[in-house]
Amino acid sequence: MANANNGQANSSGREPRCVALVGPFGSGKTSLLEAILARTNKVDRQGKVSDGNTIGDGSAEARAHGMSVELNFADVEYLGDRFNFIDCPGSVEFLGEMDSALSGADLAVVVAEDDERKVPALQLILKALEARAIPRVLFLNKIDKSTRRVRDVLNLLQPASSVPLVLRQIPIWEDGQATGFIDLALERAHVYHEKEPSTEIDMSDEDRAREHEARFTMLEHLADHDDDLMEALLEDIAPDRGTVFADLVAEMQDGLICPVFFGSGEHGNGVTRLLKALRHEVPSVDRLKARLLDAAPESAIQVIKTLHTQHGGKVSVARVLSGALADNDSLYVNGTTEAKVSGLFSLFGQQLNKISKASEGDLVGLGRLEDVQTGDVLSLQGSKLPALDTADTRRPVLATAIEAGQRKDEVRLSAALSKLAEEDGSLTVAQNQITAETLLCGQGEMHLRVAQERLSGKYGLDVAVHAPHVPYSETIRGSATARGRHKKQSGGHGQFGDVVLEISPLPRGEGIQFTDRITGGVVPKQYIASVKEGVLEALGQGPLGFPVVDLSVCLIDGSYHSVDSSDQAFKMAGILAIREGLSECKPILLEPIHKVVVTCPSDATARINAIVSARRGQLLGFDARPGWSGWDEVQALMPEAEIGDLIVDLRSATAGVASYTAEFDHMAELSGKAADQALQRSGKQAA
Repeated sequence: MANANNGQANSSGREPRCVALVGPFGSGKTSLLEAILARTNKVDRQGKVSDGNTIGDGSAEARAHGMSVELNFADVEYLGDRFNFIDCPGSVEFLGEMDSALSGADLAVVVAEDDERKVPALQLILKALEARAIPRVLFLNKIDKSTRRVRDVLNLLQPASSVPLVLRQIPIWEDGQATGFIDLALERAHVYHEKEPSTEIDMSDEDRAREHEARFTMLEHLADHDDDLMEALLEDIAPDRGTVFADLVAEMQDGLICPVFFGSGEHGNGVTRLLKALRHEVPSVDRLKARLLDAAPESAIQVIKTLHTQHGGKVSVARVLSGALADNDSLYVNGTTEAKVSGLFSLFGQQLNKISKASEGDLVGLGRLEDVQTGDVLSLQGSKLPALDTADTRRPVLATAIEAGQRKDEVRLSAALSKLAEEDGSLTVAQNQITAETLLCGQGEMHLRVAQERLSGKYGLDVAVHAPHVPYSETIRGSATARGRHKKQSGGHGQFGDVVLEISPLPRGEGIQFTDRITGGVVPKQYIASVKEGVLEALGQGPLGFPVVDLSVCLIDGSYHSVDSSDQAFKMAGILAIREGLSECKPILLEPIHKVVVTCPSDATARINAIVSARRGQLLGFDARPGWSGWDEVQALMPEAEIGDLIVDLRSATAGVASYTAEFDHMAELSGKAADQALQRSGKQAA
């Protein structure tokens, strides 16, 4: 690293701005960040993802898989302006990380490429930006590998964006390769140099004609929101350059257009032009503050990410929206609980560099704020502040049951899982009370695999995982009357309880009903509650090995002994009667059925329908996804047993972008081969 920052976070006169690098998996975000770091002399040499030597992807898990799996931060200075870049993972399984970054971003650079397979993934990301009203520009990466005209690539990508993608540049071609670009706003031509700034050249007559046509198209887009510009174009009056730049900036910041730049992160092409545009066009933190807050507090610090470092403990990554901050300052969490900063840091890849203070706009790490969570708002005054980020947490689509490899590690595993979930809001830990399993729930196979690798590598834990058990239950089809008699003599007082139970089925969803028709005191009133207790305990595991539901149990007869009868004796009698009677009531297995809604690109709907049907799903229909051009929603009822790894098939059929939600709907009878297979998987067998 050529430049370490050991002083305060902001050394220039202008407040720093925060830029998120987002885009589909494999589009080259980390390479672009590396090129930016090299161009701003933050690193001595530009690294390569394939060599595992980039500032981004610094964790062991990221390098092992050759992909970003968490946020990476880097602060740079360019021509006196400071920027905090956040490199976000592009895989749909790690978009929860992007959600965190966007909470504090002034602008997003959307990195895309000439690949039609990634257009749906690009749409996922653009939709997230649009929902949060985050200004954005698109950087068309890998221009050196593109096989189409930029205009054709733009037509390919346009369906992913609800606002126009507006070219700010056109390429200069030589023998089918992009050797430079023409800036449509400045009307200047530049030629690329490998990992060096481009240099200005004169335009050929042919290129000048292309520039004139492309620039007019750009101006037409701008004129859609500027009546004066529209009038000038109609009268064939050339607008002045100041007007053009003002419109480009204003319409981008208002989310009316998405300007498009291009280049090659790997070769460092187009980086200087992008940096110059960011320097002049990224809005200040005031705009973010106005978007998030109704008022303008003197002090507001938004926590966007939580880290648990191996040696430095908990670090809260936060954006200073207003005010200033120093190490050892006392902060108020959401206006109430007081917490003291123990360490103030700038962030650079995996490094935390100690600093003395931070000012408005800075992105910093706050040490050891144990009670602070991602999404909290901190202040120096202690005045009540609202939570700034209201984005929905991404719902899990895959779960694995997890347990410590050794019993002595159970407490350590619980603590480590809590830390993982605190770091990553799209990773959740749940307890299934029915199956008595701890479930680690996330966004896909890789998401859960990385979490398990962190448990092993970071926390030194050996864990065992398996597919979660399905919470089957059972009910009865028939009725029976059964007697349960518990009699035991072992010296002194014995034990005696005798009951007769009438067992009958109830409609689905009615649960368990216990009544009595005792007359003549054959079962003393004080023992009836004990009989019920025994009945409910016995129904916890029926003849098929699962909890029994939807039946009526009526105590109709019995007998007692004046000396030997007791609560425990009648409880045991109730248990014996239920066990005796259930086997005669034609027990049948019940499985949970969920209402499933799958979201997918429309061209994959037929494949999704086939996948759902193959998993015993009952298709209810499909419709256009509201607000999503070219997407559908497929509704179905599916057994929970078939949903476990459903996301794997859905993603395989849709280039990794489909998802689903599932809500419990009802319990349904399961018989025949499917029931036998369910019992076999659960280690049960029919009585």
